[in-house]
Amino acid sequence: MPQPKYITDINKIQEIPEQDRIKLQQITDKFVFRVNDYYLKLIDWNDPNDPIKKLVIPNEGELSEYGRWDASDEDTNYVVPGCQHKYKTTALLIVSEVCGAYCRYCFRKRLFRNDVKEAMSDVNPGLEYIAEHSEINNVLLTGGDSLILATSKLASILERLRAIEHVKIIRLGSKIPVFNPMRIYEDEQLLETIRKYSTADKRIYVMAHINHPREITEEAKRGFEALHQAGAIVVNQTPILRGINDHPAVLAELLDKLSWAGVTPYYFFINRPVAGNRDFVLPLSEVYRIVEQAKARTSGLGKRIRLSMSHTSGKIEILAIENGKAYLKYHQSREDQYGKFMIMDCPKDAAWFDDLPGSEQHWKQPTKKSDSIISANELPDMPQGRSLTLS
Repeated sequence: MPQPKYITDINKIQEIPEQDRIKLQQITDKFVFRVNDYYLKLIDWNDPNDPIKKLVIPNEGELSEYGRWDASDEDTNYVVPGCQHKYKTTALLIVSEVCGAYCRYCFRKRLFRNDVKEAMSDVNPGLEYIAEHSEINNVLLTGGDSLILATSKLASILERLRAIEHVKIIRLGSKIPVFNPMRIYEDEQLLETIRKYSTADKRIYVMAHINHPREITEEAKRGFEALHQAGAIVVNQTPILRGINDHPAVLAELLDKLSWAGVTPYYFFINRPVAGNRDFVLPLSEVYRIVEQAKARTSGLGKRIRLSMSHTSGKIEILAIENGKAYLKYHQSREDQYGKFMIMDCPKDAAWFDDLPGSEQHWKQPTKKSDSIISANELPDMPQGRSLTLS
């Protein structure tokens, strides 16, 4: 199958009525818009609530909401330009600010803006930092999308990481496996690179971002298989998104299809409350109920999934929400509170850890480690735009 054609001008999508394209132009003038013709074919244009369309086509809420640009305070994790070190054994290299798909719910939507610079074309500072810190045994290449990088550039980074003895795991964060699977199975140089650097004792993991079972096409499964054959391990993570995958049957189908394709269900996330994405946010209690009902419909392989919040203080696993109480524990912690168990009141409308009464007693706001990037929390609030009503 030929490589898909990318589209950055919403006026070229004729399936969207002209009057709607004019309105959406207000959004695409502010935030990057990028899709491809392969992914657009997954949309049922006759369904006004089509979940695939909601993932990538701009929506009115993007201009009508106030909010924080960086709900997890990622700017406090930077140790050198382009490199975050939040948890002891894990480092993040922000290798790209370009995505294959600019998902409208993205928690790094600040990167859609032209006035934010977090990815570095020069990865040397990050690589040098990782080499100097022997406690780091796994590195996540993220952004943006790590598989948007040219294969030669990606191979160069992987080669340098593999020269660092204490780095055992390399993770590639990407939506490309379902957004442009041809980029994977038709690029033999990419697959050969993975074969070279994903070994029996030092694996490469592909952290796929698959939000809906309809994304798992025959082409996507061919891409999964190519990655498996090359020695990569593919896992999946997705937030629970209002109007996209917020139904037990949909999530159960996703868990089943992932397991059948050999893709490990890894995380269900609470969607981070960043600026402009409130249309996708659900209360914690509702997400917990949906996830548990979905798990009841799938096998033990699907039940491996964990429901978590990527909070400033760490990854907080939601163990249960019952009778107005949230039962939580730290699955990851920047303050070494791993496994800390918490029982907290959970109001019906609570959608984030900070919404739980008394949550501030369990963590302290970190200080910014580097002034080398624009602080997302210092960016102006999301403007109050005109309400856009689309036909």
